[in-house]
Amino acid sequence: MILLRLFFEFFKTGLFAVGGGLATIPFLYDLADKTGWFTHNDLANMIAVGESTPGPIGVNMATYVGFVSGMGANGLPGAIFGAVLATLGLITPSIIIILIIASVLKKFRENNLVNKAFYGLRPASTGLIAAAG
Repeated sequence: MILLRLFFEFFKTGLFAVGGGLATIPFLYDLADKTGWFTHNDLANMIAVGESTPGPIGVNMATYVGFVSGMGANGLPGAIFGAVLATLGLITPSIIIILIIASVLKKFRENNLVNKAFYGLRPASTGLIAAAG
């Protein structure tokens, strides 16, 4: 049950934390208070480690929380599964939104009127670049 909750909590975080990885920090403070999976001191350590390791801080912190929470549930296999689920929960909303936007943009780009407008804009932008140089 804890693994499903991990996915759900980080799905909510990924859905509403707009503005990059640091925007996840208030959600993580709230998650610490609600679940007790980690303390505020643990969160400060996660921020320090997340900033010093490669990759987005939000993903690093989701992976860490998933690992620690999963470890308490089912040992090492649970920790690995928890890390994967928390990370997938955090990035899934972004993937869904990007796929929706891509489908809308594809329909927009296939519009004949839009193609004609871009056909006219190409020489105009080339002229502006040449004039600036």
